[in-house]
Amino acid sequence: MRVEIDDKSGFCFGVVRAINEAENALKEGAIASLGDIVHNHIEVQRLEALGLRTISREEIPSVAGGRMLIRAHGEPPKTYEVAKNHNITIIDATCPVVAALQRKVKEAHQKMSECGGSVVIFGKRGHAEVVGLAGQADGNVVVVESEEDLSLIELSRPIYLLSQTTQSVTAFHRLADTIRSRVGEGMLTVDDTICRRVSSREGHLREFARNHDVIVFVCGGKSSNGKVLYEICHAENPRSYKIERPNELQREWFEGAESVGVCGATSTPKWLMERVAVAISSIEN
Repeated sequence: MRVEIDDKSGFCFGVVRAINEAENALKEGAIASLGDIVHNHIEVQRLEALGLRTISREEIPSVAGGRMLIRAHGEPPKTYEVAKNHNITIIDATCPVVAALQRKVKEAHQKMSECGGSVVIFGKRGHAEVVGLAGQADGNVVVVESEEDLSLIELSRPIYLLSQTTQSVTAFHRLADTIRSRVGEGMLTVDDTICRRVSSREGHLREFARNHDVIVFVCGGKSSNGKVLYEICHAENPRSYKIERPNELQREWFEGAESVGVCGATSTPKWLMERVAVAISSIEN
């Protein structure tokens, strides 16, 4: 049984940058990360062993006088204010792509405030990046996860549509087309803010999934990007399975398989996919 690791899977630029920032800061002592630095429990555990402490927003005061890392997902302005009030040194690892989107949301909010319109973000409610984006508009945004949420939008007013950076390009433009068909001419502004370093993986992943008998997709349970990419794999290859760690592999998945592809989300470390590949290779077909 041949096992191949997808060479385009693994950490995206923003996650690599955040982890590098954390590792460099940890050389000078323990730091706190506001939320999981990456949506992969195993990688978080590795960094915690080096001195990283993961905290919630409610626990920010406990870092008073210390150092706190803002992860790649970014944070709303309020978080920076709270940190300043507690004399906390910020290590800002917000992904540059996310930071640029935050500025766009703020500008869109200003424009829509002038004409009575709405800022709509295509994304996952409660996701860290979306919380940070909404904060740029003081929470005055509408978050939609699918076309089923369009009832939340006031379609008689101007709409400025943006997207969480890790959403599907196809789904975003399908949503935009649906909104466009329901509103008047010139009432909709569409700003495709999806990260192309992430979205470009979709086409490659489709081909990768088709070229193997079995696909093992490795990602953390909290990964929004992982959910999207796994669904792409499963649509192309029904024999696709999602796991977080090697001990979740099941022997029956590989019956009669000659080739297995191992891939993952933008939050999946290469070393973990390598461990999964080794574990698959040890399974007797």
